[in-house]
Amino acid sequence: MRLTSKRIRRISVSQTLAMSSRSNELKVKGIGIIDLSVGQPDFHTPPHIKEAAIKAINENYTFYSPVPGYHELRDVIVAKFKRENNLIFNKNQIVVSNGAKQALANVLLTLAGEGDEIIVPTPYWVSYAEIDNLAHAKNVFLKTTIDTNFKVSPAQIESAITPKTKVLLYSSPTNPSGSVYSKKELRVIAEVIEAHPDLYVVSDEIYEHINYIGEHESIAQFDFIKDRVVVINGVSKAYAMTGWRIGYSASPEWIAESCTKLQGQYTSGACSISQKAAIAALSESNIYTLGMNAAFKKRRDLIVRLLSEIPGFRVYVPEGAFYIFPDISSYFGKSDGYISIKNASDLSLFLLNEAHVATVPGSAFGNDECIRMSYAASYENIEIAIERMKTALARLK
Repeated sequence: MRLTSKRIRRISVSQTLAMSSRSNELKVKGIGIIDLSVGQPDFHTPPHIKEAAIKAINENYTFYSPVPGYHELRDVIVAKFKRENNLIFNKNQIVVSNGAKQALANVLLTLAGEGDEIIVPTPYWVSYAEIDNLAHAKNVFLKTTIDTNFKVSPAQIESAITPKTKVLLYSSPTNPSGSVYSKKELRVIAEVIEAHPDLYVVSDEIYEHINYIGEHESIAQFDFIKDRVVVINGVSKAYAMTGWRIGYSASPEWIAESCTKLQGQYTSGACSISQKAAIAALSESNIYTLGMNAAFKKRRDLIVRLLSEIPGFRVYVPEGAFYIFPDISSYFGKSDGYISIKNASDLSLFLLNEAHVATVPGSAFGNDECIRMSYAASYENIEIAIERMKTALARLK
């Protein structure tokens, strides 16, 4: 009998990657799938970033890099925080990792363990709950809905805190809903955190630059809790660098030291060439990022308008990121005579098989009343996808 460790049995396969895999299987069979399941920009990495990588190769940056990242890159990240966020960190508080996912895992595995509780507002990014499971911590989910703009309230957080609570984990802009917390909202949450000195905040800000309502706000700006806040970020989304795998954390030095210790044992430093490319991304003009953001906003407006025309869809207008998370629960209990829709997973499979559009069921994000669609796709593909969905859904009675 082959039996994996309890650690592996505690975690699930990523449903976003599973849906992408299923859609790829259909594509191999010659079926024209429009994939709205995977969250990555459909733009190419800007030229000056690629040129920096080529230069690094030619200059033989091909050896092991320091575990927490090159000094120059960490200096650039410190400067980025000061310039763009008015946050003061020093180089020793920065750890560069193989993507923001590893940065997040480093921090949660450092802070939480057996018996600790991690507060996670729903809907959440799929890996939050599984990384918490990997740490043998207990997830404490706080439900939000489309009626609350998918935002958690300070009262919900306060009521969930117990002597075992170790971390509040959230993102803004949020994957999958596209919600963005304002400075006022974050301040009230920070005041709740302040009253609990053993509670830490892990703020995932990877979608920082994909924001349609104004300046990005970080909970780390409030000095009265800054020494208990960890900021997670990276270059994947803002600079179309998903495959380069560079993320980073900014935290109190003792946490950064522990993250470096952990990373040193299971991956060591991030790719040397990618780090050199990230230096160019974070230190030069954001003109390409601004262009992508403008394009995403146009696509956001398009998909909101088209989905709002589908009977039974309740649509929240995303304020950031490049996802939309409509409430589709009105279709539960309906059937086309062959397939019955009991939940969001059924509807996602129906749309994949009948409309040839790949989405992700909300259950992957802790909310089974919704489905997630990425509008990091071409204008034309969004139009075709929603028309296909509209036609297929009309058969459900």
